[in-house]
Amino acid sequence: MALPTLGSVSVPTITLYNLETNYTFGTKEILMEKDTSVSARMLRMKDMYETQGMRRTVDGILLVHQHNHPHVLLLQIGNTFFKLPGGRLRPGEGEIEGLQRKLTGKLAPHTSVHHPFPPQWEVGDLLCQWWRPNFETLLYPYVPAHITRPKECKKLFLIPLPERCFFAVPRNLKLLAVPLFELYDNPQRYGPIISALPQLLGRFNFNYL
Repeated sequence: MALPTLGSVSVPTITLYNLETNYTFGTKEILMEKDTSVSARMLRMKDMYETQGMRRTVDGILLVHQHNHPHVLLLQIGNTFFKLPGGRLRPGEGEIEGLQRKLTGKLAPHTSVHHPFPPQWEVGDLLCQWWRPNFETLLYPYVPAHITRPKECKKLFLIPLPERCFFAVPRNLKLLAVPLFELYDNPQRYGPIISALPQLLGRFNFNYL
């Protein structure tokens, strides 16, 4: 059932498919992280900034539903760290092509192995941008006024999923479907970016199939 529009402005609708009946999951070889600690990651980012300039990263927001409630697909590393699928763009690489490459590396089966429903990544709306002003862990949804050379720009894109799809996840990672009510106002567990997703997605209606 379609929900009424808000005033004279129509509300965009996203179709979500059932996690349990529409999607299947397998594994593939381990995908190792390049950094063993946060400090090592900041140091590598600083070194790369000197030669390549501002780091550009893109993440995908993949949505499914369970019990007619939206769930976000998150990668879990270890027991306490969660992240959206995505990563750093190569120098000169476009955002759409780079995000498709990252999603394939993290979630798609190898092309040499036949599957009936391999992922076809459609990159949708840009939902938000986050900025890293310094070589520190804090990111902001704006560039602070005193910052003229931010060190990273992270963009989050909506990835509409097809009706059926096969995901292959590296064996050292877990792919979790986390409900919006679990993410909402929960930065202690998921961090400020992921915990803000329910507010960002609040501008959409959802059609559950």
